[in-house]
Amino acid sequence: MVRTKGKITLMPIGNIQRWVLESLREQLEKTFGCPAEIQEAIKLPEGAYNRRRNQYHSTQILERIRIFIKPGNQKRVLAIADVDLYVSGLNFVFGEAELGGHLAVISLTRLRQSFYGRPENKTLFMERAVKEAVHELGHVYGLVHCPDRECVMHFSNSLMDTDQKKSSFCLRCQEELEKLSLQR
Repeated sequence: MVRTKGKITLMPIGNIQRWVLESLREQLEKTFGCPAEIQEAIKLPEGAYNRRRNQYHSTQILERIRIFIKPGNQKRVLAIADVDLYVSGLNFVFGEAELGGHLAVISLTRLRQSFYGRPENKTLFMERAVKEAVHELGHVYGLVHCPDRECVMHFSNSLMDTDQKKSSFCLRCQEELEKLSLQR
């Protein structure tokens, strides 16, 4: 566990099950050593939806939640959506974050077994959700992608990549996170 400054706010976008939010809150508090709170849900921004792709543009979602950050605030906001996300140039993303900023978003959609026509597995789903939440918040704290395939900061190009990595930081990323959290 690393001790970071500030607070993490979980912002559900649309209808996210309470048990998912509570599980994420608990794990993020343990991982980052700071308080985490769950905010009231907001609606999906209509302008972020791309009909042709049947997906939501994650960068536009980040822009929509920017209004919740005040200058000088040390709060980090992790938006959680259950819709398929993309960024320009990629087919999909599990999430997106501002490197060294305040905002991140993750999608639960492709973390579910049912997305791939398989029976649901609640435990596996939550492991994946925690990994993606920790990964995107790692970016918010200033961490870049890690070459260690087991580190939570390793880039996930597929669900297999997410399943292969751990939900924790490698030693190098943990040391970097500690250094970065002292600077902010």
